[in-house]
Amino acid sequence: MDMKRGSLSLIEAVGLIVSLVIGVGIFKTPSLVAAHVSTAYGIMSLWIAGGMASLLGALCYAELATAYPNPGGEFHYIGRAFGRNLAFLFGWSRMTVIQTGSIAMLAFIFGDYTARLLPFGTRSSSLYAALSVAILTLINMAGVRTGAWTRNLLAAVKVVGLSAIVAAGMFCSREPVSAGQVVQASPAALGFAMVFVLLTYGGWNEAAYISSEVRDATRNMVRALVYGVSLITAVYVLINLVFARTLGVSAMGRSEAIAWDTMHRIAGTRGAMLMSVFVGISALGSMNAAMITGSRTNFALAREFTLFRHMGGWDETTGSPGNALAVQGTISLLLILFGALTRHGFVTMVEYTAPVFWLFFLLTTLSLILLRRREPGALRSFRVPFYPFTPVLFSAVCLCMLISSLQYAGAGALTGIAVLVAGIPCLMMSLRKAE
Repeated sequence: MDMKRGSLSLIEAVGLIVSLVIGVGIFKTPSLVAAHVSTAYGIMSLWIAGGMASLLGALCYAELATAYPNPGGEFHYIGRAFGRNLAFLFGWSRMTVIQTGSIAMLAFIFGDYTARLLPFGTRSSSLYAALSVAILTLINMAGVRTGAWTRNLLAAVKVVGLSAIVAAGMFCSREPVSAGQVVQASPAALGFAMVFVLLTYGGWNEAAYISSEVRDATRNMVRALVYGVSLITAVYVLINLVFARTLGVSAMGRSEAIAWDTMHRIAGTRGAMLMSVFVGISALGSMNAAMITGSRTNFALAREFTLFRHMGGWDETTGSPGNALAVQGTISLLLILFGALTRHGFVTMVEYTAPVFWLFFLLTTLSLILLRRREPGALRSFRVPFYPFTPVLFSAVCLCMLISSLQYAGAGALTGIAVLVAGIPCLMMSLRKAE
């Protein structure tokens, strides 16, 4: 992100926040939320609550980003607050669970929609997912670059897809949307549904990093986050209303490719095929971005800890960390194989990443509180409003999401936790090598 300090106006900051947060998850997760919440009222309530929780987290991250600007992000904050050993475990988890799991999730979304276009068997989605990871990894290893125009085009494709669903849904009144009561779902089911909701809001932590680029950040950053997250929440609620109105809540919960099913009902096969193309292209763009950022953090981990020095090579010819990309691609492919074997694909990857993801979100938020006490004199051009209530409340959200993801601990969650624990002997080996 090549911007000068104080270069973003309020409107530009809002636009950037919206573009960073709205991803392809909205084309997949609404069906998984509807599977756990049986009423339209409950579904909309969760999406609104998800926006409010995301705003709390973004405010906390905005202070950390301005007080301790560092490209390492959470790695730097956790290391500064809790020490180098815990920072290692975060770097290990990002390499083996968080980032690679996210790449596999996006790959399964690509696979689910591409399989609707060109099906060739029960494993079509997984095969397309694996193929997309392999090809994009090789492209990045070859040093092929995507310019700003490519990123803008991919963002435009995503906007067109969302707009098409909303516009078409306005003319569809096949299923009445009834209110109902949230209490029809158990607290555990609501908690796990919220895991999918907050996954779709993912990106607010990246959005918080622009705080040092916003003009008059003390005043405008809060406004930018409130306006941006409010707009995103409105979009997500509207999209879910269209899904509920077109398919009905029960059909939403059964859908494997909800945007396809919605457009197929509204505009027939051709409309559904066009929607799948939009979603597939958007998923590839998001995957490519995740691969670039993930390989760079793996490269940084290798430079910090000698145990991973094999990932520290930088190919001057291609201008990319080839070994880091290869390791990342291999882990992502193994995760796709794991998801295919469990037959749940995307859901297995959410289970795999969620407990580790929310554990480190919790630690990052706690680092804000710890560093406020330990380093009161640090320059903070932006301070989180209503401190300490805001970080304490978001810490409670993180803890609830951690517990919720563990309550539904299937094979994915247990495997993710086991991989995290496997980082401990790796840490011991790294410490011995450093002696």
